[in-house]
Amino acid sequence: MATPKGPDTLLSSSSKHYQTDDRNSDINALILDYLTMEGYPNAAAKFSKEANLQPHQDNASIRARQEIQNHIHSGSIQTAIEALNELDPEILDDDKALHFSLLRLQLVELIRSCNSAGGDIGPALKFATEQLGPRAPTNPKFLEDLERTMALLLFPPDSLEPQLASLLDPELRRTAADSVNKAILEKQSARRAAAIRQLVKMRAWAENTARDKGISLPDRLDIGLRGEEQGHHDCQQSHIGNGHEPMVTS
Repeated sequence: MATPKGPDTLLSSSSKHYQTDDRNSDINALILDYLTMEGYPNAAAKFSKEANLQPHQDNASIRARQEIQNHIHSGSIQTAIEALNELDPEILDDDKALHFSLLRLQLVELIRSCNSAGGDIGPALKFATEQLGPRAPTNPKFLEDLERTMALLLFPPDSLEPQLASLLDPELRRTAADSVNKAILEKQSARRAAAIRQLVKMRAWAENTARDKGISLPDRLDIGLRGEEQGHHDCQQSHIGNGHEPMVTS
């Protein structure tokens, strides 16, 4: 089985091709923007150098966002909150919903730990009482989320209803990490997502509009980049493993 290619490997070869063709300068900029916004510090630095582009953000800034997201993905929510406050304390002060969602996720992780450590729910109850209890009455959704999370303590993990089981799914971490990344980006650059994401949405809208009007289109429209099929396969592989720079997904 071939070793999965990460962003460094894929984009090193891509940039060597693109930088020789001025027609692809916009594509280069989109790739660098994606790597910067999504949190690939090593790949962004390498690609900007090889494609002869100015970095969109300094490497330290990208790495700080990546580290915060990695803490969330690994369940170290307190560490992530501390790192986020060190980066910019105004983010959580100004976004009460984001702050509550992180604290709720921290409670979920405490409940997960007590389930695996023999059933001591003391730390989870203490955290809920001190951190979430005072905040929950300020917003009906906060209160609903807290009540649903506390219900995890009432049932064994292997017999939870789907609505409660979803709280223990890694998707909750991914959603929180994505929200934090967008909040940091908005604070730093007034833009919450990579430009290519908006272009993909615009393309999908154009295709759907054309089909709604009865215009005949192929089932699949290629973007027109050389080696698209191989690139698509490599990108799928990069989701599986990409060395020491884990992908931050939305």
